[in-house]
Amino acid sequence: MSNKEYYNQPQYPIPAGAPPQEPYNQGYGQPPPNVSGYDPNQSKPYAQQYQQPQTVQGEKAPPDYERFKPHRRIHDIPFLVLFWATFIGFVVISAIALHSWIQEGGLGGGIGGDATGDSITLNSHTAYLLLLATGVAFFFSVVYLMLLRTFTSVIMKVTLVLSIVLNIALAVYMWITKYYSGAIIYTIIAVISILCFWGFWSRIPLATLLLQIVIDVANHHKSVYVVAVVGLFVQAAFSVWYVFTVTATYAKWTPGNPTCNDLGGSTNGVITGATRCSSTTVAGLVFFETFAYLWTSQVIANICLATVAGGPFGAWYYFGPRQDGLMPPHPTRSSFGRASTLSLGSIAFGSLIVTILELIRLLLNAVQNNNSNDPVSAILACCAACLVGFIENMVQFFNRYAYIEIALYGKPYIAAAKDTWRLFQDRGIDALVNDSLVGITLNFGGYIVAVLSAAFAYIYLRTTAPSYNGDGQYTAPVILFAFLVGFMCMATLASTIEAGVSTIFVGLGEDPQILAERSPPLFAAIAAQYPRVVQGVV
Repeated sequence: MSNKEYYNQPQYPIPAGAPPQEPYNQGYGQPPPNVSGYDPNQSKPYAQQYQQPQTVQGEKAPPDYERFKPHRRIHDIPFLVLFWATFIGFVVISAIALHSWIQEGGLGGGIGGDATGDSITLNSHTAYLLLLATGVAFFFSVVYLMLLRTFTSVIMKVTLVLSIVLNIALAVYMWITKYYSGAIIYTIIAVISILCFWGFWSRIPLATLLLQIVIDVANHHKSVYVVAVVGLFVQAAFSVWYVFTVTATYAKWTPGNPTCNDLGGSTNGVITGATRCSSTTVAGLVFFETFAYLWTSQVIANICLATVAGGPFGAWYYFGPRQDGLMPPHPTRSSFGRASTLSLGSIAFGSLIVTILELIRLLLNAVQNNNSNDPVSAILACCAACLVGFIENMVQFFNRYAYIEIALYGKPYIAAAKDTWRLFQDRGIDALVNDSLVGITLNFGGYIVAVLSAAFAYIYLRTTAPSYNGDGQYTAPVILFAFLVGFMCMATLASTIEAGVSTIFVGLGEDPQILAERSPPLFAAIAAQYPRVVQGVV
């Protein structure tokens, strides 16, 4: 295939005002001809063609492509050991508490049983309702992603405007209701969002292009959605386990409960030989269980992130589409193996930082609620909690890029964090702005899917009229559960899409010449909106 035939294949559309492509051919031999005649009906953006570099016989592949071969060694071993010790401790405490609770009949009755399958409380009808609501949520999540792929720019503009309107409305509402601490915070957020509006608006073409690319890559690699769904089920199952463990802990070690007896039958006796029933014991155990739950949940989510980043998205960036024959076999499976073994200590390290911040924020929220009669203390606690929450969100954003560095290149956490910081310094705030635009668009999709799922639950309740809801006392809780299920379904699928967008930014920051060689038109389209990316090439 000649150069002319290769570059005249259907490629990505070049935005209006894009610079000519000749400057991007420096160091690559021959200049690419004009490719502006893009026809979206002939080829999706995913189907970029890549010509394998010509090498002398016996010569190795270019070193840039060798980077995408993570080192086969375990990193951050102390945090790996600490994580497994914490998880095993959670399992041991959970087994002791649940075993005692089950023996005392703590799990008697339940959904669909004789004791609860009447008009008194929820029964199997509710379980089927929520399962159907989950199906509805999944269906509308897929529909939203399809619409987003087709009308990306329009939906992104609409959701950006709606997000600013929502911030203003919340600020006004809190001033009217005299919730001054929240009103001040949301007023600041509203002012910042208004000031940043045009900066965000001007970057919508780039965010649109990258979002379309990622959705197409995900559609060609269904394992992206498999990872998202499996991660959702694992998180849900672990959440249920945590809830039952905390409940059983209260039942076993709270003074005065039937299970809080020693072998002789006296209340408040020795339970395990070292642990006595007391409020302090319960508080300590619940704190540890909550810490283990938050940390493990973070690790599960970040393993999913590293799996899709180091698998289909990373492989696509470095080797092109699967049909070109250069992509490594089973990239998702290999990436999951690295994330859950060799890189688990690094992922646990970063997750631990976020977990500590989240615990601090929860404690500050508890202080705020306990000092409702003291406005000054409540306001100070609220401001401190918001500050910690802001820091937590920034660390989570920073960690996402660090995990991608870990997944792509097999770095330890500290090295990945340093390179992420260097990436932000070298490439500016475009990654932050772009991620914000994509996040706003996907989050609004989550709210839309959640509302549709809740509406289905309401209609189903009104149509079937279950006996336990004769007075409508369970309508609000069931609708709330359906809303949360719908939002989580969309959020889980959206998290994989966000990971793909971030992976492309990391690839552009670390090895922009890879994309310049593999797909010059796509590189030119990105450089038109993100000019600092070319500094590593020209």
